[in-house]
Amino acid sequence: MQPMSSGPEEPRVPGDGGVEHAGDATRRTRLANERTYLAWWRTGLAALAVSLGAGKLIPALTPGAQWPYTIVGAGFALVGVVFIGYAFVRHRSVERAISCGEFAPLQEGFITALAIAGVLLGLLVLAVVVAKN
Repeated sequence: MQPMSSGPEEPRVPGDGGVEHAGDATRRTRLANERTYLAWWRTGLAALAVSLGAGKLIPALTPGAQWPYTIVGAGFALVGVVFIGYAFVRHRSVERAISCGEFAPLQEGFITALAIAGVLLGLLVLAVVVAKN
C-alpha cells in the first residue's frame, strides 16, 4: 500500500537539509560576486567622500597652508577611483571563472599595492594632523 499524497510536492528551500543542486550554488556564487562588486563600489565612493572632506572642506575651515590637505585629498580620490575601476575588472574575472567552473584568486600584487597606498595615506594624514597642532 502506498502512502497517500496530500498534494503536489512542495519546492525545496536552500538550506532545508535537502540536496543542493549545482545551479543553486552557481546562482548564489554569482549573487555573492554581485554583492562584492557593490562593496568595492561603496569603498571607492567612501574614499571619494574622504577626498572631498580632506581636500576641500577641511582647508576651507582651517587657516594656514592648504597644500597638505590637497595632497591627502588627491591621494584618497586616486584610491577611490582605483577601487571603482578594479570593481569592474574583478567582477568580470570572477564571472568568467564561475562560467568555467574555476576560481579567480585575488591578485596578490594588487592587494599589496592597496595596502601600501592605505598605509602611506594614513601616515600622511597623521603627519598633517601632527604638523597642524
